[in-house]
Amino acid sequence: QVQLVESGGGLVQAGGSLSLSCTLSGSFKSVNTMGWYRQAPGAQRELVAVFSSGGVAQYAESVKGRFTLSREYNQNTVYLQMNMNSLKPEDTAVYYCNANVVVVVNVEGASRNVDRWGKGTLVTVSS
Repeated sequence: QVQLVESGGGLVQAGGSLSLSCTLSGSFKSVNTMGWYRQAPGAQRELVAVFSSGGVAQYAESVKGRFTLSREYNQNTVYLQMNMNSLKPEDTAVYYCNANVVVVVNVEGASRNVDRWGKGTLVTVSS
């Protein structure tokens, strides 16, 4: 069973900083993509930052230069650093970790891609 466990989040004042982490566990062959999405009240879930299959960090325009995505390969963990002086009230949302991984489905070694989501962690930025 592939699982994502998130930590971090909470209440912070505008201009403050915050860090989120997400660890991938379970049985899988490899990781295609891994990163963060968010969903604000009344809005659709949107991409925040993700490592592509080539290992390059990609960011939403709204967070470029303000958030930093990093990873620890041997621990299958990604971090989202919301940098000092960068958080805005409009960053308030539930932040979800997402991973797309390759899992082996039978003894012959056939595999398929599986998408997994964390439970989400709330980030509230007060003005």
